[in-house]
Amino acid sequence: MRKGQIGALAIAGTYIGTVVGAGFASGQEILQFFTLQGVASFPSLCLSAFLFFFFGLAILEAGYKLKARSHAEVTRWAAGDWGGRLLDLLITFFLFATLAVMAAGAGALLTEQFALPPLAGRVILLGLTLLTVLAGFSGVVTSISLVAPVLVTGALFLGVCLGLKHPPDWHELKTWSSLYRPAIPFGPLSVLVYVSYNLVMAVCVLAPLGARAGGEGALRWGALGGALGLFLGSAAINLGLLSFPWEAVRFEVPMVHLAGQFSPWVQGGYALILLAEVYTTAVASLFGLVNRLVPGEGRFFRFLALLAALAAFGVSLLGFASLVRYLYAAVGLAGLFFLGSILWRRLKVRDCF
Repeated sequence: MRKGQIGALAIAGTYIGTVVGAGFASGQEILQFFTLQGVASFPSLCLSAFLFFFFGLAILEAGYKLKARSHAEVTRWAAGDWGGRLLDLLITFFLFATLAVMAAGAGALLTEQFALPPLAGRVILLGLTLLTVLAGFSGVVTSISLVAPVLVTGALFLGVCLGLKHPPDWHELKTWSSLYRPAIPFGPLSVLVYVSYNLVMAVCVLAPLGARAGGEGALRWGALGGALGLFLGSAAINLGLLSFPWEAVRFEVPMVHLAGQFSPWVQGGYALILLAEVYTTAVASLFGLVNRLVPGEGRFFRFLALLAALAAFGVSLLGFASLVRYLYAAVGLAGLFFLGSILWRRLKVRDCF
């Protein structure tokens, strides 16, 4: 592998770190799109893992073949000129929205767990994110890929421990799940929407990441490692939420609250892990947004990054849980066009490039 190229482990770590964030590790995302399905949530998670592998690999390979500088080249490859422009606008909007969600998540977390003013969490998160993005693409990949293993390990450990402490009562879960309406009521559609909005956001990093990959083998193993890591983390979180379902629906950051079942130290430690996950997704979102609008890393790139961070701070005041439930679902539904376009190119057109 030549100098400057990216291997399978870095690809897998960056893939995981780009997808996980405030909604994922807090449990709010998994709760809204999977846990509220009750017993059916685990088969749904298996389906999501396969889709993450299939579509993640397709995006990475497209970036590799097209030598993509941003997500725009991949969206045009998938959906053509006009469809690509529409997807480009959707993705650019969602990158900004995701940055705002991450800021809101940081505010909610520091308020619930450390009694800090909500504004403090937003300012700290956006400040660290801005500094990382200003370091360039190499800084983005390094920060995300190094943090990702810690994120998955923390979620896996806590979810399994919660399941062992209080195994889910499957009979009770039937009653519980009937009382709450998930973000997307139909299970298979909920899976598609979940994968869709995550990939709509992740394509901003996966496309240029694929262009820098050390070969097609690195792409395949990286996509597989990323999908497996996401499955293990999400399945563990789902298990933890199903173990304490009545408590899970009461908090904006349910997994951190459930970590308190063991000790304040475990709760504080998981809160720090969650902050790291929020940070990685915020970095990916801000970089993808600014890199699309101003390719390169010059003076105007830095100015626009600062402007986007300030605007995201304002939108984050709308609140974390509301943004996850309604904004993510809406963008996920719109993003189904993106997944459909990729599927068409992969299965119906022999010469994709």
